[in-house]
Amino acid sequence: MIRPLAALILLAALPSLARAAPPRQVFIAGDSTASAYGPERAPREGWGQQLQGFLDPKAFVVRNHAQSGRSARSFVAEGWFDGMAKDLRKGDVLLIQFGHNDEKIEDPTRYNEPQRAFPEWLMRYVELARTKGATPILVTPVARRKFDRGQLLDTHGLYAQAVRDLAQRERIGLIDLTALSMGWLRAAGDEASKAYFMHVPAQDQQDDTHFQQRGAVMVACLVVAGWKQVDPGLAVHVTRDTDCGAPATALADRKAQPNPSLVAHGRDIAVEQPGPHGGAGATTAFPFFRDAPALGFEFRKRVLHRGAGIGLHQHHKDEIYYVLSGRGVYELDGATQSVQAGDAMLTRPGSTHAIRQDGDEDLVLLIMYGKKMP
Repeated sequence: MIRPLAALILLAALPSLARAAPPRQVFIAGDSTASAYGPERAPREGWGQQLQGFLDPKAFVVRNHAQSGRSARSFVAEGWFDGMAKDLRKGDVLLIQFGHNDEKIEDPTRYNEPQRAFPEWLMRYVELARTKGATPILVTPVARRKFDRGQLLDTHGLYAQAVRDLAQRERIGLIDLTALSMGWLRAAGDEASKAYFMHVPAQDQQDDTHFQQRGAVMVACLVVAGWKQVDPGLAVHVTRDTDCGAPATALADRKAQPNPSLVAHGRDIAVEQPGPHGGAGATTAFPFFRDAPALGFEFRKRVLHRGAGIGLHQHHKDEIYYVLSGRGVYELDGATQSVQAGDAMLTRPGSTHAIRQDGDEDLVLLIMYGKKMP
């Protein structure tokens, strides 16, 4: 028999018990581009290994069932499908990404012709999810890093299109990872994109299909970005920004930009100057992007050598000093304080300030302030 006090405590606890619902499971059915790898395969990683890092674990728990070398057919034939199916439950999400191995016509145990067999096998996964009360989401295969004279080639062609067509025909959520990853690779370019893939000279590897960690993270980011398009409600459970990759228009946008992006090397622009605003000693100025058109701010590096300083002056604009290295004494509105690497100082209009180097090491400042535009 439950005593009255115990009954009251139990009733009071019921709302919090109701709120403690288990997280939804996110199952990944796929191939080696998504699968998990142990430390013995480092630095190789699949995007499924990095997916949890984008999701609140209180809302979603990733169950990565992707297996290297499997197609939509062989994943079922070898029993991986059944192993996944027994744990799938109502409310879960099933991400389905195949295509890489379905294309291997030389292997009848994996090959699926794209227009009929491939979508038929994919429907096995969709029907499983629907039967279990889970949400199926089709994912087109992630792009291979294959460039020809600077042009990225679409190696998935009919297979990616088959997934798109199936999603439209059956009204299934779609993450077009082929398109998203091709946009990213085009924007990165042939040479720079190698660092995301298993181009590992120490292991004598030049693999344009599988990822190092930075590539796995990038593709996981693209997957979550595409998932948010399918389900906008996902956004509140995403713990990292997902403005990753680049749209298909990125190269055209870059060419149309009247003011090009630039890289400046400090060794090319260093100018020896006395201390500004009546400051003592010798300094070295680095006027980064001084002549860049339509730039709304000034960005400078100033090195105050031993005994040097920037003299006292009153401000008519906001200005930020950031101490990159060394130590200094900062004067602000009649008071002084010591500053060192990692400190930042904001001076507002009307204030007076000065700074001088202190100690044996050069004081290196990064300086930023708004520019009057014509």
